[in-house]
Amino acid sequence: MATTTTKIRPGALVRASGGPRYAVALAVDALGTGLLRPFLLLYGVTVLRLSAPVTGIAMTAGVVLGLVCVPAVGRWLDRGARSTVVAASMLVRVLGVALLLATPAGHPWPFATAALFLGIGNQAWPAAHAALVATVAHGRERDTALAAGRALRNAGLGTGALIATACLTGGTTALRALAVVTGLAYLAAAALAWSVHLRADPAADPAEAGAADAPLAPAPAPAPRMRALLAANVVYVFCLNIPEIALPLVLVTQLHASPVWSAAVFVANTLLVVTLQVPVTVLMSRFSRRSVLALAGVILTVSYLGFLVATSLGHGWGAPAVAAVSVVCTLGEIVYAGSATALVTVLAPAHALGRTLARFELSTGFGLAVSPAVITALAAHGPAALWGGLAGATLLSSAAVAAEKDQGTQPKDSGTGPNGSVASTSGAFSADS
Repeated sequence: MATTTTKIRPGALVRASGGPRYAVALAVDALGTGLLRPFLLLYGVTVLRLSAPVTGIAMTAGVVLGLVCVPAVGRWLDRGARSTVVAASMLVRVLGVALLLATPAGHPWPFATAALFLGIGNQAWPAAHAALVATVAHGRERDTALAAGRALRNAGLGTGALIATACLTGGTTALRALAVVTGLAYLAAAALAWSVHLRADPAADPAEAGAADAPLAPAPAPAPRMRALLAANVVYVFCLNIPEIALPLVLVTQLHASPVWSAAVFVANTLLVVTLQVPVTVLMSRFSRRSVLALAGVILTVSYLGFLVATSLGHGWGAPAVAAVSVVCTLGEIVYAGSATALVTVLAPAHALGRTLARFELSTGFGLAVSPAVITALAAHGPAALWGGLAGATLLSSAAVAAEKDQGTQPKDSGTGPNGSVASTSGAFSADS
């Protein structure tokens, strides 16, 4: 266990997150995403007059095919690109929005192509952002910077969604206007991110460079396998879809509660992430990242069992109980989000940071893609199957994370590593911001 923790200093946190311009880019990008992404299905159905199944299939295909591009993003990052990759992920979405606006009513294929470009950008961004922060920040400051980026993004997404909801009374014209504003937001964010001009040289990592210069030097450390971590992450990431899919499904169809309860749970989740993501990450910095990630699984397991008990209360007390337990689930989500990516950046050697993050984001994207189908299938068999199944799988995942050994890796971060060691995964970098 570490003996020191990171203090929250706003100025230092902004610098550790990529600088003021990059922080603004993140905020603008998240705001634009919040304006359109929650209503993309509605856009396809009402503006383009496509059927709901066709629209849903096109959106799902965009997400799945977008995952195919993630390994290429990892290789690009390993060649040293940082802000350029982030900007590219935003520009791809500009193209997606442009295609969306140009799609004639009743034509599914242009809409599917637009969804594909939006999916590519959405899948490429997390790894690119994590690699950029890992290049700028070190040790526990990096963990806090990653947490701050997530809090900022959730704030932007929530604000954008609120603005869009207020504008929906304008019908199809409002939806088209929201798409235009989204495209402009992505373009502005891409310009701001590119202007940071941040690039890394993994080969300049002192430890690896010294080894390369030595006679009969060993080969660079291979990328970590992280098999248990990646498999567990597929299950962990289900927690991100609990407020949006599982709880509305349970509250409306099983407890016959007002949709207001679902909205309240979603708003509370967003507010808790925005306000607590950084403080909780700082608080947990006294423990090893792997231990914290395992703890997140335990908290999520407890919350799933809590949902099982809450749904057994039936109509009346059931909805308030579910809302109360959702706070515990959100805390588990916060602990998970604050430790998972940070752990991966520490495990990865500098020359393979991009590929390692790409593999992690593939597991995240896969979990997010399959979780709606899994959740709805389990819910059809009753609360015990849904919450008991999620609790069992998450507890097993937590145990696997705790038991996995970090073999073949040499953590080198200036903060506490996964086993309480000191480590750094960043190579040399240059920035003119």
